[in-house]
Amino acid sequence: MGNKNKTISFRVNEDAFETLREIAEERDISLSAVFRDYVDMLVAHDGQVRVVPEHELENMGGEGNSFPPKVEVPKSFIREHERLELEAEHLREQLDEHKRYVNHLREKLEEGDEEVIQLEDLDGSEPDEPSFRLG
Repeated sequence: MGNKNKTISFRVNEDAFETLREIAEERDISLSAVFRDYVDMLVAHDGQVRVVPEHELENMGGEGNSFPPKVEVPKSFIREHERLELEAEHLREQLDEHKRYVNHLREKLEEGDEEVIQLEDLDGSEPDEPSFRLG
């Protein structure tokens, strides 16, 4: 199979369209060529393309201003981040397990015909009733 060209279409607002057409006229190319150039550049740089005005482009020429910006991160930071991700995943699993257990208890409570006695009711015993002590 050969390399076949594909068509991409999308909508932009009228102001953006006019701006793009002005860019194409300034460069004396078609509007389609503007998009083809952009897509080619996007593919060539693995999706890491940023559009900047030309006057800012000259200021970005130094090595420290590459795009996308790169920052060195200590290995200890990465290890700590990975540890926290694992801990967060473990806590999510525990929370899901707890929710399942609570739902199970609610279902069991709703199914059961047994009388439920609240502990608070047991604490406020009537003066006429004898009190019992365990132990």
